[in-house]
Amino acid sequence: MASGVTVNDEVIRVFNDMKVRKSSTSDEVKKRKKGVLFCLSEDKKKIIVEEGKQILVGDIGETVEDPYGCFVKLLPLNDCRYALYDATYETKESKKEDLIFIFWAPEGAPLKSKMIYASSKDAIKKKFTGIKHEWQVNGLDDIQDRATLADKLGGNMIVSLEGKPV
Repeated sequence: MASGVTVNDEVIRVFNDMKVRKSSTSDEVKKRKKGVLFCLSEDKKKIIVEEGKQILVGDIGETVEDPYGCFVKLLPLNDCRYALYDATYETKESKKEDLIFIFWAPEGAPLKSKMIYASSKDAIKKKFTGIKHEWQVNGLDDIQDRATLADKLGGNMIVSLEGKPV
């Protein structure tokens, strides 16, 4: 079921900036988003970048010690969101970075919100070409534990996530 919701160009630009790993100056790298939330516009017709709900790569080590924990704290407890998180992890063989598309639909969100976010998910997913990992999360218990994220990325192959052992 499609909702008729469209995706704002800014959302696509943010996704492309996060996806493309071109050689950047250190200033450009610092401005790149590590995690970002997307929400529905006031009139429920567009998916937009949620103002102030992001973590920049440059914040890590400055104002943010645990990027994943900080990202989880951005999620509202009583409403749905879409999110992109750029996970840095290590397997036994190599270091990797993958974008994860997260559909956040907590138990406490209103039914109407859950329905419109669920029916609009395809609109945003179609714009995010090449995403390998998609994760629907229904509560903090599911997302707070970094081991759950490690499972989504490759299970027992993961030895560290965001520089911390799993």
